[in-house]
Amino acid sequence: MSDDYANAVVLLFTTDGIGKTDDLSLQQQLTNTFFEFLSNSNMIPLAICFYTDGVKLTIEGSPILEHLRWMERRGVDLIICKSSLDAYGITDLVRVGVVSSITNIIEAMWKADRVITL
Repeated sequence: MSDDYANAVVLLFTTDGIGKTDDLSLQQQLTNTFFEFLSNSNMIPLAICFYTDGVKLTIEGSPILEHLRWMERRGVDLIICKSSLDAYGITDLVRVGVVSSITNIIEAMWKADRVITL
């Protein structure tokens, strides 16, 4: 990770979409809109971290994979919790980012000026 970010932001995804609702399609729609806005505004976070249900956003079939690939090409670190992937048995389905430990997620949060949980 680069140390030269001013006002560095780390995003945390702990669910497989933005918001707390039983309507997964709404969560995923909001997540897609969120990333469309980020892409169009050039607001680039230092890192995006995924754990618990959030890891599902990084696997095959995720509705935001292309957005995440775009972020990764722009230099955003995508850090995915191995323990969460293992718990769901989906490690082999990851299509973007780096599978890592919770320690790396903590390090990313510590380097940030702001951490935003979505």
